[in-house]
Amino acid sequence: MKRIYTFNHLSKEKCCIHLVTQKEHEKSYSFSLALHTQENREDIIKNRVYLSKEFPNFSFIVSNQTHSANIKVVTKKETKGWMELDSAIENCDALITNQKEVMLTILTADCVPIFLFDKKQNVISAIHAGWRGTQQKILYKTVKKMIEVFNSNPKDILAGIAPSIGKCCYEVDWSVAKHFKYIKDAYENRGEKQMLDLPHINKQQLLEAGIEEKNIELSNICTSCEVEKYFSYRRERGCSGRFMSMIGLK
Repeated sequence: MKRIYTFNHLSKEKCCIHLVTQKEHEKSYSFSLALHTQENREDIIKNRVYLSKEFPNFSFIVSNQTHSANIKVVTKKETKGWMELDSAIENCDALITNQKEVMLTILTADCVPIFLFDKKQNVISAIHAGWRGTQQKILYKTVKKMIEVFNSNPKDILAGIAPSIGKCCYEVDWSVAKHFKYIKDAYENRGEKQMLDLPHINKQQLLEAGIEEKNIELSNICTSCEVEKYFSYRRERGCSGRFMSMIGLK
C-alpha cells in the first residue's frame, strides 16, 4: 500500500492489523473501494483485489451500512460482500469478531469510522457512525455487546477514531444538532447553523462505556479539509468514492 493512515497505539499491538486507505489518484476512481455507488464494478473489484493482496490469508467482511445501530458478531472465518454486493451483511453498521484472519471493514466519505480492540480477550470491532448512528449510540452499544458476548473489560479496550468530517466543516441544521444538545461541546453555533463535532461526541460515548481516555486515540483529521487524501461527500458535493477502514487479528 502506498498511502494509509494508522493509529499509534494499535500499531504497537502485534496481533492486531489495521489501516485506513487514502486516495491513490493513479488508480481507478482514485482508489475508491465502494461497490454500492454505481461505478464500474470491474474497476472497483480491481482496487479491492490490489488491497487484499496485502493480506493473502485473510477473509474480508463488508456490510450494507444503513446508518442503523445494528451490530453483527462474526463467528467464523468467511468472506462477505467483498467481490459482490449480494453477499454483504445486511442492514448493519458495526462488526465484532474474535476470529483470526478476518478483516472487518467500514466504508466512509465523511462519517466516522471507529476501531475497537480488546487486547486481553483478542476481540476487534469496526463501527460506522454518521450522525444518525451516533444519535442512536451505536458505539456505546458496540462496547456493551463486546462485554456481553466476549466478557470484555472496557479498561482493556483500545479505541481509534479515524478520519471523518470535523467540526470545522460539518454544518448542520438544528433538527440534527438538537439530538446532541445535552453533550458538552457537541457543536458550536454559527448563525442559524451548528457546527457538529461527531468525533468528540463518539469519544464521549466511549468514555461513558468505561473506556479510559488514555486508550482513545483520535486522528484529528477532517476529510473535508484533507480532500486530496480522503473522499468527502460534503466537500466533493455528493462524491461516489469511499475509502475503507479495516481491522483484523493475526
